[in-house]
Amino acid sequence: MPVTEIYNEPMQDLIQRLLIELGEDPTREGLVKTPRRVDKALRFLTSGYQADIDAMLNGALFSVDYSEMVIVRDIDFYSMCEHHLLPFFGKCHVAYIPNGKVIGLSKIPRVVDIFARRLQLQERMTNQIAEIINEKIKPLGVAVVCEGTHLCMAMRGVEKQNSYTITSAMLGAFRDQSRTRMEFLELLKLRGGNLSVTGLPVPGHTHDHDE
Repeated sequence: MPVTEIYNEPMQDLIQRLLIELGEDPTREGLVKTPRRVDKALRFLTSGYQADIDAMLNGALFSVDYSEMVIVRDIDFYSMCEHHLLPFFGKCHVAYIPNGKVIGLSKIPRVVDIFARRLQLQERMTNQIAEIINEKIKPLGVAVVCEGTHLCMAMRGVEKQNSYTITSAMLGAFRDQSRTRMEFLELLKLRGGNLSVTGLPVPGHTHDHDE
């Protein structure tokens, strides 16, 4: 039996009204189904609000005698800027030093998705990813670096298409021990990546949010 999708009619009415305010005709062929499509897309892009992190992590924490750095790098993320409701996207790199427990590797990209699929600031998202990993597995340290391209800067405002933003969050050993922090940043540069980590701020680099 096919699954019936449930749509939010009040949201569709708002989107239809928005099209009218923009000078469009929501009854023309190309726009008739746009309110429904946008409703569905926005619910997916903000699905992180409904995600249950504990349920997602269930059964994926393992006791392991390993205390060296674990890095999952080049995790793609797509999010929405809360100021202009325009996308920002890029790569996220996550590292932690286990303290008796490790997390299933596939769960780290899922954690990134949960916080990316919200109306966000890159700075906040970076901190949230680090803090939830720190809370759930209590490692010796957590480090998160995100590189993002923001369409609110590329399509409008300053219109700088080649700019990108780097944010970082360092907790525990990564914050307290410069040697550990630099080892992580050097490892990010291995695999031919173009991440510019020289002088990366701790805990995070911020950028101006244009009005």
